[in-house]
Amino acid sequence: MLKLIIKKEILTALRDIRLQISGGILIVLMLTAVLVGRQGQRKIGVERTKAQSAMYDKWLNQGNKHPHSAAHYGQFAFKPKPVLSFLDVGLDNYTGISVFLEAHKQNEILFSAAQDSNGMTRFGEMTAALILQVLLPLLIIFLTFNIFSKEREEGTLKLIHAQGLSLRQLFLGKVWGTYLMVLLIFLPIIVLAYLLLDDQSVNLDGGVTMKFLSLTSGYAIYFLVFVLLCVLISAFAKSSGFSLLLLLGLWIVSCIILPKATTNLADKVYPSPSQFEFRKTIKDKVKKGIDGHNPSDVRLASLKQQVLDQYGVSTIEELPVNWSGIAMQAGEEYTDQVYDSEFSKIEEIFKRQNRLSEWAGFVNPYLAVRNLSMALAGTDFEHHIAFARAAENYRRAFVKKMNKDMEVNHKPGVGYGDYNVGMEMWASIEPFSYQLPSTGTILSNQWRSITALVFWLVILFFLANIYAPKISKL
Repeated sequence: MLKLIIKKEILTALRDIRLQISGGILIVLMLTAVLVGRQGQRKIGVERTKAQSAMYDKWLNQGNKHPHSAAHYGQFAFKPKPVLSFLDVGLDNYTGISVFLEAHKQNEILFSAAQDSNGMTRFGEMTAALILQVLLPLLIIFLTFNIFSKEREEGTLKLIHAQGLSLRQLFLGKVWGTYLMVLLIFLPIIVLAYLLLDDQSVNLDGGVTMKFLSLTSGYAIYFLVFVLLCVLISAFAKSSGFSLLLLLGLWIVSCIILPKATTNLADKVYPSPSQFEFRKTIKDKVKKGIDGHNPSDVRLASLKQQVLDQYGVSTIEELPVNWSGIAMQAGEEYTDQVYDSEFSKIEEIFKRQNRLSEWAGFVNPYLAVRNLSMALAGTDFEHHIAFARAAENYRRAFVKKMNKDMEVNHKPGVGYGDYNVGMEMWASIEPFSYQLPSTGTILSNQWRSITALVFWLVILFFLANIYAPKISKL
C-alpha cells in the first residue's frame, strides 16, 4: 500500500505544471552553476599554482646575498583552491589568497575577492550551494504546502481513511513520494559534479571522493528534514493558504533572517578587537615584553651574557660563532611567541563565534547544512586557519635556516656585506606545499552540525509517528 501512495504522489507531482516549470528552471540553474563554478575553480587553481611556481623560481634566482637579506627578500605562499570549492565558495571570497613570508613579521593573508568587488558580494554568488540550501527548499514548499490540506478541503482525506488506509502510511507515502521527486531534481547536479572530478582532482586532494559523498549525504538529510517539516505543517494547517503563508514565513526566517541574526549575536557575545588594536598590542609586546616587564634591550643584554658565558669569552669578537645570527634567531623566536599568543586569542574568538553558529543548527537546519557544506568544500574558517598555520610554519623554518647559516658560517670580523650565499642555499629550501585536512578531521570538527541534522530528522520522524494518526480528527 505504501508503494502505491508513493507512486501516486510522484505521478501527481509530475503532472503538476508548477513542478515542471520551477523544477526545470532549478535544474538549469544548478547545472549552470556547477559548470561555471568548476571552470572558474580550475582557472583559479591553475593561476595560483603558476604563481606559486613563479615565486619559488624568483626565490631560487635572487642571486648571491647575505642570508638575512634573503630572509627579508622572502617568499609568497598561495592558498590552493580546494577541488570541491566550485560547489560552495563559502568564505573564500573574504579570507584572502596569498601571504608574504619574511623575517620578523607574520603577515596577513591578503587579496580577497571581496576587496575588489562591489556591495553585491554580500548577497553571495549563484553557486550550487546557494541553490541547494535556499532555492530547493522553496520548491519543496510549493510542492507540499497543500499536500494534505487540499485533500481535507476537498473532503477526500476522511474517505481515504474510511477505506482502511492507515493515516501513518498515508503520511509516510506523501513524505517519501515528495522526497523522491526532490532527489530526482537533485540527481543531475550530483552526477554532473562527480563527472567533473577528474584524476587531477584526486591527486590534489586524495579524500575528495569521500568528501563529495559526505557532502551529498548532508544535503540528502537536509532535504528530507525540509520535506518532513513541510508535510507536517500541511497536515495540521487549517487551510492551504495558511499552510503556504506559514511555510514561506519559516523559509524567510530560517534562510534569510536567522543566519544574519546569528552572525550579529556571535559578534556581540564574542567581540573581536580591531586590526589597529591587534597590531598595536603585538608591537608593544615585542618591544616591552609579553608581560610588560621585559623590554627588548634587557632581553638582548641577558642573551648576550648567556652566550658569552657558554663559550667562556668576554667579548662577542672572541666568539667562535656569529653573534648576530644568534640574536636574530632569538628575536624571531620571541616574536613568534608574541604572535602565537595574540593570534591564538583571535582564533579562539572566531572559533567561539562559529561554534555559536553550529549550535544554532539545532534551531535552524539551514545553518547546520551551510556549515557542513563549507567545511567539506574546503572553504570554511578551519581550512583558512590550517593554511595560515602551514604558511607560518614554512616561514619560520626557512628564516631559522638563514639565521643558522649566518650563525655558523658568518665568522666574527667579517663585514655584513662580505658574507654571501647563493643558489645552493636557496635550493635547500623546499617549495611551499600544503595538504588539505582529511575527511575525518573535517567531520570531527563538524560534529555539532552533523548532530543537528540528525537531531532534526529524528525529532520530525518522532512527531510524525505520534501525530499522523490524529490528522483525520482536524
